[in-house]
Amino acid sequence: RIVLWLSRTLRSTRSLCRAGFMEGQPQGPPNPAGMENGTGPCGEERASEAQETTVTEGAAKIAFPSANQVFYNPVQEFNRDLTCAVITEFARIQLGAKGIQIKVPGEKDVQKVVVDLSEQEEEKAELKEGAPLAPGDQPRTAGVGEICEEGLRVLEGLAASGLRSIRFAREVPGLQSVVANDASARAVDLMCRNVQLNGVAHLVHPRQADARTLMYQHQKASERFDVIDLDPYGSPAPFLDAAVQAVSEGGLLCVTCTDMAVLAGNSGETCYSKYGAMALKSRACHEMALRIVLHSLDLRANCYQRFVVPLLSVSADFYVRVFVRVFTGQAKVKASASKQALVFQCVGCGTFHLQRLGKAAGASGGRVKFSAACGPPVSPECEHCGQRHQLGGPLWAEPIHDLDFVGRVLEAVSTNPSRFHTSPRIQGVLSVITEVAHTGADQRWLWGPARHPWPPLVPRSALLHAGFRVSLSHACKNAVKTDAPSSALWDIMRCWEKECPVKRERLSEASPAFRILSVEPRLQANFTVRDDANPSSRQRGLKRFQANPEANWGPRPRARPGGKAAGDAMEERRKLHQNKRKEPPDDPVQRAARLKTFPCKRFKEGTCQRGDQCCYAHGPPAPEDATAAAFPDLPETSSQNPPGSGIATGPGVD
Repeated sequence: RIVLWLSRTLRSTRSLCRAGFMEGQPQGPPNPAGMENGTGPCGEERASEAQETTVTEGAAKIAFPSANQVFYNPVQEFNRDLTCAVITEFARIQLGAKGIQIKVPGEKDVQKVVVDLSEQEEEKAELKEGAPLAPGDQPRTAGVGEICEEGLRVLEGLAASGLRSIRFAREVPGLQSVVANDASARAVDLMCRNVQLNGVAHLVHPRQADARTLMYQHQKASERFDVIDLDPYGSPAPFLDAAVQAVSEGGLLCVTCTDMAVLAGNSGETCYSKYGAMALKSRACHEMALRIVLHSLDLRANCYQRFVVPLLSVSADFYVRVFVRVFTGQAKVKASASKQALVFQCVGCGTFHLQRLGKAAGASGGRVKFSAACGPPVSPECEHCGQRHQLGGPLWAEPIHDLDFVGRVLEAVSTNPSRFHTSPRIQGVLSVITEVAHTGADQRWLWGPARHPWPPLVPRSALLHAGFRVSLSHACKNAVKTDAPSSALWDIMRCWEKECPVKRERLSEASPAFRILSVEPRLQANFTVRDDANPSSRQRGLKRFQANPEANWGPRPRARPGGKAAGDAMEERRKLHQNKRKEPPDDPVQRAARLKTFPCKRFKEGTCQRGDQCCYAHGPPAPEDATAAAFPDLPETSSQNPPGSGIATGPGVD
């Protein structure tokens, strides 16, 4: 009763105050800008236009809050462009089987084939000229921005501002609906405004729900999605189990992983807890990351008698992106064990060997017999340098690309380069992938054990002369992918060292380089440069890697409650921690003052025993004069926020 009485009292007080305020205001027509920035259809109060920024990407225009940069990252434009290109070709395949032809803006219409008709057929054709075509005889087409009743049902599980979903609706033909989902009410309200801004409310349907719950609710075959796109902040591991169940038979699953530190081997136990595989630190870490993600997808799909077929796997910038199709079949699921492999990697020279988990062999009557594989493929010590082996995996040991599908996407992008802003890079990456696909599934990365440089065409020419296949890698410009065994690679290295010798006295006798170079090569390498050693993608100078578009262009920080960001305070903090581990100037006074600006982690934990002799700070943050002494080149900043700056202060805010 007391609560009801207080609420009624406060409500009446607000009404009286509002009425008193309105009496002193001039009466006039309503402000359309104010109505536009009022409460939206999603029920959340909208921010003012002064606090938002409008960005145009592709055919979409979105408004996102300037206070939270996590809603838009311009570096991910390549990711979104590539996804639109892949889904377009997937729609062309799926709808083509139903007799529906898609129309892509900028593509030339397919020319009709002219066939010579006989006299009787000409007469029949003349009789039918004046007759109208039957509804079933009319060619069916699907364009961009139109609802196709037999088209694809797309789900973007973590949509944020809705940019990706809006681009699907405005750039990909043959869609029935696009569900843009996000768990944040503020993000859903932003999606509603962006959908209305782009005029795609008939195709894009914003939803507020947990992505896992939404996908679990669509496990029924008739309610599954044809395309599911997952681009989370960090690892997509929590969403994979629901995704492999919610995608339709033969549907497309697009997954992005930005936790490259985990997938690249910095934390193998964390990688196992998320993806079910141990990641190893190696020069092939990006390739291993792609294969670990594919293994995790196939492992989760096998629990429901389903399996994955990779279409395209890309490592770009600070993330990996995989496109797979999901099918159902108990017989095919039995072969999944033979598609996975463990990795034995030498800790000295980095040579690795694959150990399949299962074995598939042909039997009588055209049957396939599955059994356990035999191993291990290595001895306790490395045959090349004598060091021990590390065990990693399991990971996907089959090809990670579908050559035919990649060729279709490459042809579509090459014939219509004005469709995407990052078309040159898409052409470069896909061209290298098509060259890699001819070299087989195994991969070896060449490098000098004694850090001895050599021209880029020399190792590729030597491998070609030896009868092996070789190509570049889209993940690293200095990498070489080949089907040559490790013994042949080290023999080529030994032959090159004989022509360009290194200083053996600088090498330790226990080092891997000394042991490898002390063995005489069995293979006599030919280093004559061949024309086919320089692939066409390199000859044409195709773009494969991202040029730094701006400072701090990596992954954006995680969204904060309320969408507030630290603003200038975050930038100052980044400058403070930049080059923290590098040597400061030679002046010991400046070095000591610089270290005193950083808090001591052991002191916070209560384990620091150095006291005043510790080089780090044990108290509150250093005052401004100490920071200025340590960084004389930094501009002076005030500790007080200016009026109207919008930067939150108080406990819990950096």
